[in-house]
Amino acid sequence: MGSDPIVAEPDRRTQEEQQLRLISALVVLTTIGLFLALPFVLSIGSMVFLPLVTAIVLTIILSPLADRLSMLGVPNFIASLLALLVLLAIIALALTAVLRPAVSLFDTVPQMIERIGMHFNHLQGTLAWVSRLNAQVSRIAGSEGGREVVLAGPSMLQQLALATPTVLVEVLLTLLMAFFMIEARIRLRRRLLLDRQHFGSSLKAARVMRDVQDRVAAYILTVGVINVGIGIIVAIGAWAMGLDAPIMWGGLAALLNFLPYIGPMVMVAMLTLFGLGTATSPFVGMIPAAAYLGLHAVESNALTPAVLGARFTMNPVMILLALSYFTWIWGVTGALLSIPILLTVTALFDHLGSPNIIGFLFGEPLFADQVLDPDEEY
Repeated sequence: MGSDPIVAEPDRRTQEEQQLRLISALVVLTTIGLFLALPFVLSIGSMVFLPLVTAIVLTIILSPLADRLSMLGVPNFIASLLALLVLLAIIALALTAVLRPAVSLFDTVPQMIERIGMHFNHLQGTLAWVSRLNAQVSRIAGSEGGREVVLAGPSMLQQLALATPTVLVEVLLTLLMAFFMIEARIRLRRRLLLDRQHFGSSLKAARVMRDVQDRVAAYILTVGVINVGIGIIVAIGAWAMGLDAPIMWGGLAALLNFLPYIGPMVMVAMLTLFGLGTATSPFVGMIPAAAYLGLHAVESNALTPAVLGARFTMNPVMILLALSYFTWIWGVTGALLSIPILLTVTALFDHLGSPNIIGFLFGEPLFADQVLDPDEEY
């Protein structure tokens, strides 16, 4: 006697669901393993991976500018070179506006430190009872002072001299790879469109590539315009408050604002230290930091969300995770690359489908398209 098809069909369906869930579990475990192992691989091989990732991000950002130049009749080679030169000119202008006044202000650092010490001595005299309480607690606890051993290490100049050749090589590799990637963008698009066996996959690949490029480039351009506006306001405010080198403070505010959360915190700390080191009283010295903090609150909570809209809205937890993850791997450069990388991954997930990790733990499919059709014929 043959098996009942009504009974066999659910059994077969159950086996396929179990097999699909097993494969999904292996994919999740593999992804977690790669996520944990990737920082060590990328950190050890930063000489190779950091210029490559930076070049990819620069290619995504500069390709729209190269396309515009090509539409104006500029040859592709010249358009790619001009797009890269425009970026280098902007970076050089920003660094010049920040570094030149900073070098001149460096001579006044000892006087600022001395004035900050005077403010703290005055504050310590006001709060002397805290020191006496701390001394009594130490005597009760029976803590004894010990000797501190300080190991001599290389000086800052020695570290800079050792790091300069590596940095120059990485910058040169990044610029060369970025130029060749921008120059090859048209051939890459043609290959994505023509080398696919099905027209649907070609169209999807072109759509994904275009959306990733447009989203990252539009985000960087929009945030750049907002940050330039913030820098101009900060420079005008610094000039109105009588701070030295207002252009430097505006440039720092614009550059640090590219780092969400961390950059504004660094700016507040710098304004606090500089204000306390130059003002006659701690209250007056805190005014620049407080003014910038109020400006940042308005910009981050009202202006930037209204301008960017829902398309660029990202989970703050994901932003902090990306910042910490790539800063751990590549330092400051990784922090600058974290948001473009997060935007790229988000755009890819929007097209390819994001995994349902939480639902998968409770028995749901890992992806929405993994739900089996009950009317499917076997």
